[in-house]
Amino acid sequence: MSTQTETLVDYDEAVRKYDPVLGIEVHVELGTASKMFDGAPQTFGSAPNTAVTPVSLGLPGALPVVNGKAVEYAVRIGLALNCEIAESCRFARKNYFYPDVPKNFQTSQYDEPIAHDGYLDVELSDGEIFRVQIERAHMEEDAGKNTHVGGATGRIHGATHSLVDYNRAGIPLVEIVTRPIEGAGERAPEVARAYVNALRDIFRTLGVSEARMERGNVRADVNVSLRANPTDPLGTRTETKNVNSFRSIERAVRHEISRQAGILDAGGAVVQETRHWHEDTGTTSPGRVKSDAEDYRYFPEPDLVPIAPAREWVEEIRASLPELPAVRRRRLQGEWGFSDAEMRDLVNAGAGELVEATVAAGASPAAARKWWMGELSRTAKADGVSLEELSVTPAQVAELAALVDAGRINDKLAKQVLAGVLAGEGSPEEVVVARGLEVVSDDGALEAAVDEALAANPDVVEKIRGGKVQAAGAIVGAVMKATRGQADAARVREILMARIG
Repeated sequence: MSTQTETLVDYDEAVRKYDPVLGIEVHVELGTASKMFDGAPQTFGSAPNTAVTPVSLGLPGALPVVNGKAVEYAVRIGLALNCEIAESCRFARKNYFYPDVPKNFQTSQYDEPIAHDGYLDVELSDGEIFRVQIERAHMEEDAGKNTHVGGATGRIHGATHSLVDYNRAGIPLVEIVTRPIEGAGERAPEVARAYVNALRDIFRTLGVSEARMERGNVRADVNVSLRANPTDPLGTRTETKNVNSFRSIERAVRHEISRQAGILDAGGAVVQETRHWHEDTGTTSPGRVKSDAEDYRYFPEPDLVPIAPAREWVEEIRASLPELPAVRRRRLQGEWGFSDAEMRDLVNAGAGELVEATVAAGASPAAARKWWMGELSRTAKADGVSLEELSVTPAQVAELAALVDAGRINDKLAKQVLAGVLAGEGSPEEVVVARGLEVVSDDGALEAAVDEALAANPDVVEKIRGGKVQAAGAIVGAVMKATRGQADAARVREILMARIG
């Protein structure tokens, strides 16, 4: 572990003095019904150690069998990332000793991954395309989960005891490893975030994983190193483990660049180690000295035969791939008539799929964009959550837009309706009825309200009769106030002008 006193360098100064290089390892849990090498069900939230078999627990004599659907999903991912699919590949044993690895080794792939030599083009916030080169995508199994009890931090240091749940042990993973990501400069944190975001969208589109980062379906290990010049050899890297939100990925890269710059400025040496990310403080702390490949004593898994995907099968999978997110966004932008800036804002806000689903539910693209990027974005920001986490569905937003289009509510009332939906009061229709929010369009009620406003504002009436038609806005405003914003403003103006003559 690192014991150096660390001083952070201002980020802008750090990237002026040093060239950052990234490496990102993304693990995605595959959404198969059973685990990678046995028939135990893949579950979330089950009682500890109930979704296990002798294979999951690494019991003597229990032999693994490869999950065919997991292999198919791995090929789908490899093809979507422009990788070459190996004609033959095999599993290996990655040996290390830790309580959540019951066999004392992880079944993974080492020198023969199922997919290799790919790339992914990611779009940054200003529309710039940055190509990330992918070294490999390989299959492996997940470890179990340790829960450290009795300490203040939830980590092993200071804990009185630890509990192990093997439900997750053996769940199929694909790990995607980049080549060194060079040339990002000051935009390195944004590139890291955009890359993992693009991968998450691809996983969902392919249907290979729910890709819910809050559940750990997608986890990123972020490697960062610094060097004085782009022509210098790569610097010593650190690996921040298991970062599971886009915002945290960006913050972790920024922090590591500032931290490592402080060490180098002081004449110190960066330690090659794993690091833990702390969301509350936005900092990293030392984990363990990072092992190299030879420390794991990889050797071929003797209990599993090599996998040789037939070329015809691979091409069938390639032909069945759905429209990938970047292509779909370009198509939808054309269909919706959005400008490049409007579409980028939508994507950057994480609203693309939500708007698409809202349009599919019957809303116009303009209305869907207005509500997700307007009132709902403000609400999400105020609550400190993502748009997806709000308690409103695309179908409900489409229903809200339909109520506005039908003239039953106006935009001001729609915001109140939306607040009711978010508060769990029901659908937009139910909230309108329960709160009595429907627009008042009955002429009798409106005429009475107009007459009352005219009687209370004789000076305004004289201005209107004198030719200052814009003064009518004051009367309309008075009527809207009296009806709690529920009057049909256009009809109020018609009645008003008829009254004045």
